[in-house]
Amino acid sequence: MNAEEFVKAFYKEKQELLKEYLSDNSKTEVRTLIQTLRLTDEQNEIMKKVLDSSFTNIFYTILLGLDGSASIGGIQKMYDLKDKNGNQLSGEIEDYAYEYFHESD
Repeated sequence: MNAEEFVKAFYKEKQELLKEYLSDNSKTEVRTLIQTLRLTDEQNEIMKKVLDSSFTNIFYTILLGLDGSASIGGIQKMYDLKDKNGNQLSGEIEDYAYEYFHESD
């Protein structure tokens, strides 16, 4: 795995969570809570944007935090992140994170 594949996996996870939480067939607690709001179509679109923006901020901040470009819990440092084969991931995450989370959406 390289840094781009790592970031892409986070992006894919974000997209899957968004899809699951907004699916009428979902049995997640989040979906159940959203359904209790009985939102109109327009409000559902706003909810989608709120979740999408929130997930983008969360995943992007975590990725940048691991790469040392942002703080996690008030601590900013680069973590030595490697895959199981010893391939270095940290130090190359920030650019890919921006590409996937801010240029793809």
